[in-house]
Order: sequence, then C-alpha cells, then structure tokens
Amino acid sequence: MAITIVCVALLGFLVFIQGFLVSLTRLKSKQPYGYTMDPKNRLYKVYRAHSNTIEYAPMLAILYLFVGFKNPSTWVLWVIGITTACRYLQAIALIVEPSLEKAGPLRMIGSAGTYIGGILLSIAVLLAT
Repeated sequence: MAITIVCVALLGFLVFIQGFLVSLTRLKSKQPYGYTMDPKNRLYKVYRAHSNTIEYAPMLAILYLFVGFKNPSTWVLWVIGITTACRYLQAIALIVEPSLEKAGPLRMIGSAGTYIGGILLSIAVLLAT
C-alpha cells in the first residue's frame, strides 16, 4: 500500500508543480491568459504538459488506490511505479523538447508507458473484483 500512496502523492506533486510552472511562465511572458499555439512557444509547451497530466493523473490515481486497497500483487506495484515514472517522463519531454511538432524518445516512452500501465491497471481492477 505504501508504494500506491507514494505514487498517488507523486501524481499530485506533478499536477501542482506544473500548474505553478504555468503561472510562473505566464508572469515571465506577461501573458495573463490564453497562449499562442506555437509548438515551440514555452508557455504553450508548459500548458500542454500540465493539461496532459490533468487528462491522465485523476484516473491513474483512482486505479492506484483501488488496486492498492485490494492487497496487490508485486507485478501491480511495479506497474504503478513504472506508470508514475512514465507520467514524469511525458511531462519533462513536453517541456524540454525544442518543439511539440515531433515526439522524441522520452515523450514516446512516457506515452506508451501511460497507455500500457493504464490498461494493465484496469485489468488488475477487474481481476481484483
């Protein structure tokens, strides 16, 4: 259960740290609302990274907690940890890659790990019921 709780907390940190980064970037760029849809624009990149995290973190947290309360097997705990790491890779990639036009290796690993992890955890929920 400890791994599950730590990973839920890590997802929470990711959401709020990225939200803070969006606010800081808005202040620095003097753009209090909206963004330019330029794949190389810093504000757009941090905004998309935050939005992408918001799209997946809540469902992953629910899956983590559900399977975490059901005395999960070791493979499920590994999936939780790896999926959390993939969310961080995805976020970092969206921010540090020069452009969002083409996905680099970190972004592809982050995306694939999120999809595969989410599917495996959904299966784990079905098996735990």
